[in-house]
Amino acid sequence: MLKTTIHALKEWAVAVKALEQGETIMLLRKGGIHEQGGRFRVAHEEILLYPTYEHQQSFMLKAEYGKDVQPVTSGWHPETVAIGSWAEITDILPVSDESIVKALLPYHIWNEYFISDRLIWKARQPLYILLLRTYKLPKVQEIPYRREYGGCKSWIDLAQTINLQPAEPALSDFAYKQLVTEIRGIVGDKLYAPSF
Repeated sequence: MLKTTIHALKEWAVAVKALEQGETIMLLRKGGIHEQGGRFRVAHEEILLYPTYEHQQSFMLKAEYGKDVQPVTSGWHPETVAIGSWAEITDILPVSDESIVKALLPYHIWNEYFISDRLIWKARQPLYILLLRTYKLPKVQEIPYRREYGGCKSWIDLAQTINLQPAEPALSDFAYKQLVTEIRGIVGDKLYAPSF
């Protein structure tokens, strides 16, 4: 297990908060994370969670999460970014069957509109279910925003190293393993083997 890292995954702030509070262990992604030779690839197994605000859309979230989204103007970013957690990506599950994705609704923060939208966009590519074991840092690290952190990209390297230890898991080992078992039971044997 890493002790420090600069590698970060950009994700909607509302999703980062839900991961940190143990309300979900799931992110839904559709290509574009990092593709090499036309193949989906997650760049790093252990990553900082970098909250973003610009593209959050309340109408794509379940009501209880949508109410927490404050619209911001295009190009807006905070002067400093609050890094409060890191995560280990434990499972990557490719899914193309809409009925399977809909069966996963209780396990994440997005609504049916988001699911349909993601499945239609780049329709020949599967939707990737990422399962994350999230750990809360003992103190939120405020880092200065840098221009290279912006843009529509999922993976960034921070200009400064963040210490990952000590950190507290958002969920107990038992609770996390139980959720992984339930989710993998719905998805079936579609485990994607990352090459970290």
